[in-house]
Amino acid sequence: MTGRFASLALLLSVCFPAWSIIEYTEQQRDTAVEMVAKLQERHYAKLPYGDELSSQHLDNYVNSLDGGKMFFTAVDLADFEQYRSVMDDQLQEGKLDAGFTIFNRYHQRVQDRLNNVSDTLPETVAAMDFTIDESYAFDMEDRQWAKDQAELDDRWRKQLKNQVLSLKIADKDEDEIVPTLQKRYDRQLQSVTKYNSQDVFQIYANALTELYDPHTNYLSPRSTENFNINMSLSLEGIGAVLQMEDEYTKVSSLVAKGPADKEGELRPSDRIVSVGQGVDGALEDIIGWRLDEVVQLIRGPKDTTVRLEVIPAKSKSTDERKVITIVRNKVKLEEQSAQKKMLEIPAGDEIIKIGVIDIPAFYIDFDAMRRGEKDYKSTTRDVKKLLQELEVDGVDGIIIDLRNNGGGSLQEANELTGLFIEYGPTVQIRHSSRRVWRDGKRLKSPYYEGPLVVLVNRLSASASEIFAGAMQDYERAIIVGDSSFGKGTVQTLVPLTEGQLKITESKFYRISGESTQHRGVIPDVEFPSIYDTTEIGESALDHALRWDQISPVRHINYDDFSSVLPDIQTQFLERSAHNPDFIFLEDQIEMAQAAREMTALPLNEKSRIALRDTQKEKALSIENKRRKAKGEELLTSLQDDEDKDGDGDSHSDASDLDPLAANEIDNEDDVDQEDEEEDVTDDVLLMEAGYVLADALLLKQRRYALHQEEETVH
Repeated sequence: MTGRFASLALLLSVCFPAWSIIEYTEQQRDTAVEMVAKLQERHYAKLPYGDELSSQHLDNYVNSLDGGKMFFTAVDLADFEQYRSVMDDQLQEGKLDAGFTIFNRYHQRVQDRLNNVSDTLPETVAAMDFTIDESYAFDMEDRQWAKDQAELDDRWRKQLKNQVLSLKIADKDEDEIVPTLQKRYDRQLQSVTKYNSQDVFQIYANALTELYDPHTNYLSPRSTENFNINMSLSLEGIGAVLQMEDEYTKVSSLVAKGPADKEGELRPSDRIVSVGQGVDGALEDIIGWRLDEVVQLIRGPKDTTVRLEVIPAKSKSTDERKVITIVRNKVKLEEQSAQKKMLEIPAGDEIIKIGVIDIPAFYIDFDAMRRGEKDYKSTTRDVKKLLQELEVDGVDGIIIDLRNNGGGSLQEANELTGLFIEYGPTVQIRHSSRRVWRDGKRLKSPYYEGPLVVLVNRLSASASEIFAGAMQDYERAIIVGDSSFGKGTVQTLVPLTEGQLKITESKFYRISGESTQHRGVIPDVEFPSIYDTTEIGESALDHALRWDQISPVRHINYDDFSSVLPDIQTQFLERSAHNPDFIFLEDQIEMAQAAREMTALPLNEKSRIALRDTQKEKALSIENKRRKAKGEELLTSLQDDEDKDGDGDSHSDASDLDPLAANEIDNEDDVDQEDEEEDVTDDVLLMEAGYVLADALLLKQRRYALHQEEETVH
């Protein structure tokens, strides 16, 4: 051991004699120096790592470790103040003392607390009185640091009481509650003791990289290996992107056409609380597990079954649970292929035929293309074929459905745009060097000239936003739905001495000069959103790069939608005001907003059950209101599989025990499955997109007819 490490170990051993000290390595010293240099030189934001960022780094690091404010006290925070303005100087010299000293304090606090909870759990639970009127405040943003251990002890008492009450109300056998929690906390303690220097360095490094933007991350050697596996799409699983939020594993998004997406019950922002293997394997509580451990548990061979017990996204408390069964599989490229269907929209005595092309991802088989295969798969090739088929079928217009399309190949976004314009730029890309280059369709060629609507939602991101933005800027299509995700940045992987840096080097801009970043594509006709924008989307992420503008590109406009959009919007509002399904969506959103305003849960059992029953009664009332308006049979109670669309809200009731909360993809492969014919009339948003297109078509026809009459008169 070198003199420096020996001194650090001696200092820490005085503070934390009961626990082994985690120390940093020479390789991590070199990696830190490299990383800071790369961030300052190459990141798009051009942020210098000085005293101001050092101060933010300290706050973000402490929050990364103890976001729930359940381990540190105000006394600890006062001790950490000595590092506020020196972390930048230390890190650029390869000194990681601040990060490792703070972590070792956290490490000790966590192990002390979990040991105490585990040792005293039976008597603590036995002493709980659920007739007392008190509440558990779960709003962590407004939570202050406990001033002393007594206040922290009371915070833990209420958290444990809330967990016990949640299990009771979720119909957990009372004899199983203590063993369930005992196993949970023992497992958390095991996870905590496994932390090594790579884990600590990754947390400390990412507390800095995240200040540049949420997509800039340091990947440790182990995370790099997982990232490469995920990007190669070689794993079998359920097709879900997972992340940590407090003690919970949360579903960030679903892979289009993957097993979970096709099964249809798992939703973004659902929280996974236990995992079972097979159709009848015991459900294993995974609250507080490390993310990589959860991912390994959910992954598995093709055709095997996994069961997930989740807290639905729409649930404010942790009392409501449901079990979802998913058969693991691989996602085949052809399963993510664009698909077509037909809508028939009544318009007086006529029927307007509208073709729908659903594009779940912007895909291309690069390997087959490089091999020179003539029939390689790509989004543009498939859509071109579908367009031709729909035109032969005599459609009056086309809807491009990009809902839940998380992006993919930039090349395909450009090529797809070329199917709907004669020629011209599609996107501008601005590098951190401030150099701007443009991409798009360079040669004139035939294109689909008919009426066009593009349908987006909050999960339409990246390449989807480039295509939708181009269609809007060229006035080639009417954009309908809700505001898209807002990811308008480009990342590059940079190798370091140890691990990699995923760094944001460029931003996307539309031909109008507007960024797609943060704000997304704002529809011409806005539909109610089933997603909570405070939880989902770029604007929901801390330190997201701001929206801005650069110079526009000269381009032609294919239509003048400004002349018909006011009438289209008016007709939409009039129609949706009497549409039971739209009213149902709006009622759900209103109920979800009311739930989001809650900041505490009652710890009185009768009050808690009353709160749950009130929520169920509201949901049943909303459903029956819709059914009555449609002349359908009313329900006496809601079934588990009903009312699945939630608001995406996901507050938790526990502290953060896994600071290694980087996103993981448990599968991005394509899945084999039987074709399922969708009843498109059940999709109220798609049908309304069809009505918008029909309105635009009829309005233009009427205006053209009036124009012809005026010319005849003259």
